[in-house]
Amino acid sequence: MSKQLIPELSYLDIKDGNKEALKELKNALTEYGFFSIIDHGLDTELLKNSYAYSKKFFDLPVEEKSKYAFPQNAGARGYTPFGKETALGEVTPDQKEFWHHGPNIDSSYDSRIHTNINVNEIVGFNDNFDQLFNAINKLGMNVLKIIALLLNKEANFFDSWTIKGNSLLRLIHYPPVTNDSNNLRARAHEDINLITLLVGAEESGLEVKSKNGEWIPIKASSNAIVCNIGDMMQLVTDGILLSTTHRVINYTNSRSKSRYSMPFFLHPAPNITLKSIFNEDDEGVLADDFLNERLKAIKLY
Repeated sequence: MSKQLIPELSYLDIKDGNKEALKELKNALTEYGFFSIIDHGLDTELLKNSYAYSKKFFDLPVEEKSKYAFPQNAGARGYTPFGKETALGEVTPDQKEFWHHGPNIDSSYDSRIHTNINVNEIVGFNDNFDQLFNAINKLGMNVLKIIALLLNKEANFFDSWTIKGNSLLRLIHYPPVTNDSNNLRARAHEDINLITLLVGAEESGLEVKSKNGEWIPIKASSNAIVCNIGDMMQLVTDGILLSTTHRVINYTNSRSKSRYSMPFFLHPAPNITLKSIFNEDDEGVLADDFLNERLKAIKLY
């Protein structure tokens, strides 16, 4: 059922304009806001190494990890401790800790984009995630080209928004769930950004809420990338593309263990005005204002 509703498509097919694949993609984006891609070309060794580096970091003692926490920047870069982020409208925090890595910036980037933080304890950590960020950022921008064409825009429509964007690679660790009364590792939420690409998840637990309120499990696959629409894209497409509620659950029919995840949040630059791409009279909202309002709402400020 979930395979039928949330399609797994070949990136090569949608990139090359396969009509059936594009039809499936458009239906998925307008009905569910989610799809998966295979044949995406990301280096499997890089993905394997990235999960290994992520585990190494989260295995560090709490006092070591906490040196890299900068709550005054809403965790824009570095470490955010367990139990900090709280989904919009919720009072119980998510059961996760995470790390944020962004682009290597220079003077050509907006000054509101933060610099990356070096992890001194793990040799090669930053170089690895620089490589992963660049690879998945390129893939994400190419996926945006396909989405632009589906919206009857030029393929490069979103390039000026994202080429110096405030995009973010998040490394997540969900520790084993020890409280049977709360099996939600990440409570129901929508993403803030334009599109999200979830890299090679091997553990099950991600679920998407359908229009009729049913929770649809996403099949875990180390070879697939799960893509979904964020609130910013829903806003600028006047709701044609859906930013869909999703969650991460711990299934109680098996022994709980650590779960690792690496979503990539593709954001526009802070100075981009998010407004309808169909209605020229729409005044819109500044991307940086939109982002900061949401970060406060989920208790990262």
